[in-house]
Amino acid sequence: MATGQLFSKTTQALFYNYKQLPIQRMLDFDFLCRRETPSIAGIINPGSEGFQKLFFGQEEIAIPVHLGIEAACAAHPTADVFINFASFRSAAASSMAALKQPTIRVVVIIAEGVPESDTKQLVAYAKANNKVVIGPATVGGIQAGAFKIGDTAGTIDNIIHCKLYRPGSVGFVSKSGGMSSELYNTIARVTDGIYEGIAIGGDVFPGSTLSDHVLRFNNIPQVKMVVVLGELGGRDEYSLVEALQQGKINKPVVAWVSGTCARLFKSEVQFGHAGAKSGGEMESAQAKNQALRDAGAVVPTSYEAFEGAIKETFEKLVEAGKITPVKEVVPPQIPEDLNTAIKSGKVRAPTHIITTICDERGEEPCYAGVPIFSLVEQGLGVGDVISLLWFKRSLPRYCSRFIEICIMLCADHGPCVSGAHNTIVTSRAGKDVVSCLVSGLLTIGPRFGGAIDDAARYFKDAYDRGLTPYEFVEGMKKKGIRVAGIGHRYQNLK
Repeated sequence: MATGQLFSKTTQALFYNYKQLPIQRMLDFDFLCRRETPSIAGIINPGSEGFQKLFFGQEEIAIPVHLGIEAACAAHPTADVFINFASFRSAAASSMAALKQPTIRVVVIIAEGVPESDTKQLVAYAKANNKVVIGPATVGGIQAGAFKIGDTAGTIDNIIHCKLYRPGSVGFVSKSGGMSSELYNTIARVTDGIYEGIAIGGDVFPGSTLSDHVLRFNNIPQVKMVVVLGELGGRDEYSLVEALQQGKINKPVVAWVSGTCARLFKSEVQFGHAGAKSGGEMESAQAKNQALRDAGAVVPTSYEAFEGAIKETFEKLVEAGKITPVKEVVPPQIPEDLNTAIKSGKVRAPTHIITTICDERGEEPCYAGVPIFSLVEQGLGVGDVISLLWFKRSLPRYCSRFIEICIMLCADHGPCVSGAHNTIVTSRAGKDVVSCLVSGLLTIGPRFGGAIDDAARYFKDAYDRGLTPYEFVEGMKKKGIRVAGIGHRYQNLK
């Protein structure tokens, strides 16, 4: 486990499995913190590559999208955080692949339901290689004024209300992501705010523990006090008790373990998290709170008194001269999306399209003044209708017939078999045979339906390696590469 600060104002991340909203929220937070560079370096989306357009303040930026983890790490060697939004089925495999990349230092696993055996393997590998796993079943974490993971702390309004756009003096760690947002608010009310906050996740075997992060906070000079929110179930809090007893933590710790109400029920109670289930007296909230209190932590008598305990501890540090409260700053205004502003009635936008070719007033629709019934009555076709729509007048029959031929050619071949289409069009224009042939051949490329060169290259490689057809197709799928030589979209293996 790392011994100091995980993130900074220059930290960049790779985001696995494209999710527009959490990525945009990260970029909005970047703008709020006046970062010079976006915190998202690249997106990994197996099966597709290119760019995704998002907003960095008022500026629209293009973030590269990569097919795989290795390619993304090679393209962005300074990105050392891997934010994994994969489902529980593939989260472990993709997280392990990321941990094995030399550039990745922190892996955040959002998914719930990751098998415990898989998590144990990830944790063991991370510890052996001095890397950090946050999660599974986490919203991540935040370093105020510097870096935010995914949906941590919720909306921009909530982030501003909790003063997370600039660093405070409090290190905070919790098992719960939802309660983290609540505590960010509480801490902002009675102190100068959060410096760093982490939600370790609610699983039985989290990638990193409460005590791991408290020990980190103890080594960060800007963190003057620590707030911990635990819960019944498991024994993670006892490692924090042990660290306090051994004198490894020399900063004030204000802690509360939730779930004291469990004793009011006659039968065993399972709370929302997988790990929030008491397996005996030692795992009860009451026993943990007492152990923390005995070890020297500030532990209130109830959750309602938690805020007061945090406030009192902070004020004592200020009086002792150990904390100089951070001066407040005014964050920049996040530009509002046009659709949101229109819905709220803040702006009005002119229409972009005005039609002068179609008129639906009267008893029947008209195209450039010609009633639709007369088109049917005269036996006119699609080409005649298009001539009215595009040219606002009836063209000679040979013109409308030419339009229909063009439409039939496009409909039959489609854009990915454009060689044949271009050859035919060139021929209809009256060009010589060589010109017609060349116009088709010059169109052939990787997206052309035949893709002869690519098909030969891939098939020969598979043959040389002795792959079965099934192994070849599965290997191409995992790499996110479409099998060349199959030109139509419906001809693929689902």
